[in-house]
This record gives sequence, structure tokens and C-alpha cells, in this order.
Amino acid sequence: MTPRQGGESPADEGSAPVDRSRARAWILQVLYRWESDEKGGNPQPITQVAEETFATRVVARRRQPYVLRVARALQDNFDEVDGRLRDSLDNWRLERLSSIDRAVLRLAATEMLFLDDVPPRVSIQEAVRLAEQYGGEESGRFVNGVLDALFKSMAAR
Repeated sequence: MTPRQGGESPADEGSAPVDRSRARAWILQVLYRWESDEKGGNPQPITQVAEETFATRVVARRRQPYVLRVARALQDNFDEVDGRLRDSLDNWRLERLSSIDRAVLRLAATEMLFLDDVPPRVSIQEAVRLAEQYGGEESGRFVNGVLDALFKSMAAR
């Protein structure tokens, strides 16, 4: 997949803002579970973890394509996403972040770098909201700073 290109059409994936916001919360859960499985010695493709989540949880059908689209984009471009995040971290190591902060950053960076129908500012705003809701006390500000640095590096390229 090339940078800033989507897969399915946005019309195919419940493109209403509320659907995407809720889909992002599911993506966060998928990434958290994927990372936990990987640390536990049971690595699986991110898309497989998403499919298993759909089978065991009640995820609205209209949100599933977006969850899979982001999961696929991250899975296909994982090294680049993590590399760009590492470049955007100032005095932090990606591996030392909390699992939630890392998942939020990966989600937003994937949208910013590889989904051309999602404005980067929307990705940042949604990531900050998720970080504030699910992360620690300073997660929102931290995520905003990292993603702002990523956004500026994208503009410089």
C-alpha cells in the first residue's frame, strides 16, 4: 500500500463521523489485544485479531470494514508506522510507552500516513480523545505532541 491511499471506498464503511469514532474505539481494543497476544507468545496478524473480535463481541456491521481497513493498513505498513512514530518521539522510546498510548499512536499514524480520505487533523483530534478516555492523566497531551510532530514531518516531505 502506498502512503495516503485507501482500500475500500469510504462509502462502503459507515463513513458517518460517529461510526468512525466508534470504529476507532474498536481498533484500539483490537490493537491492545493484538499486542497482549504477541507479548504472550501468540503472535497473530492484526486482521485476524479483528476478525476474532467481531466473532466474540457485538461490533456493528457498518463499523467492521473501517476497523479491518485500518488493521490491514497497519499490518501492511507496520515497520514504517513505528519508524515514523519513533522519529516523532522526543526523549521517549516507543517500546516504553503504555500499551494504550502506543495503540492510539499507531492507529492515528496509520490514518495520517495511509488513509487519504481521513484528514490528518481529524486523526489527531480523535487520537487525543481516545487517549484522554482510555489512557493516563497526561496521555492526551502526549499523544497530541507526538502526532503534531508527525504531521509537521509529513508536511516537510
